[in-house]
Amino acid sequence: MSKAFWAAIVIIIVVLVGVFHFTGKKDNTSSNSSSKATVTNHVEGSTSTGVKLQEYGDYECPFCGQFYPIVKQVVDQYKDKIQFQFSNLPLTQIHRNAFAGARAAEAAALQGKFWEMHDQLYINQDPQGASGWVADTQDVLDDYFVKFAQAAGVPDINKFKSDFASSQVNSAINADIAAFKKTGLDESTPTFFLDGKQIHPTYDVTSFQKAIDAEIKQKTGQ
Repeated sequence: MSKAFWAAIVIIIVVLVGVFHFTGKKDNTSSNSSSKATVTNHVEGSTSTGVKLQEYGDYECPFCGQFYPIVKQVVDQYKDKIQFQFSNLPLTQIHRNAFAGARAAEAAALQGKFWEMHDQLYINQDPQGASGWVADTQDVLDDYFVKFAQAAGVPDINKFKSDFASSQVNSAINADIAAFKKTGLDESTPTFFLDGKQIHPTYDVTSFQKAIDAEIKQKTGQ
């Protein structure tokens, strides 16, 4: 065969190697960027005092369920003074549908209905699985979370179903879990932070009031 033929073969091989090398670098970059999920940012209330109350919660946790109406009352009382943030910490080792609950909330959030779904999940909480939260994921989605989404006013149920199973939603929840792990605390729910410092309120509004009022006074002098 001629030298020209072999020269052409060599050129083709070089070009193919270059293409594979470029494609490989591009794929690695895409993979790395997709792994950099950001934490959720479900916040309500006022920044007037600069004080923030944060809860790491689990939608299947019975203790979170007991705190829910108390926190709701506290947030309503202080909504003009402080911010309240809810972050995901599903304890999947002991609550088999905790992650599914978080996915439902995050899927609703993509249509601007996070707090409405958050409320539905706690109002209808069934930590023991007595009314069916022990089925497989698809059954739970169809039989329970879709009903909650409808009650929460989520406008597009088909989109909700799609988002429920999306990597975007899973990544957001995992980012919250990773952020909690950085605190070095044992995973327990609910865990409360007031301006980044862990507090241990009891099951009453007064214990929150004392901690919040002290923090506001320290920050503002009022």
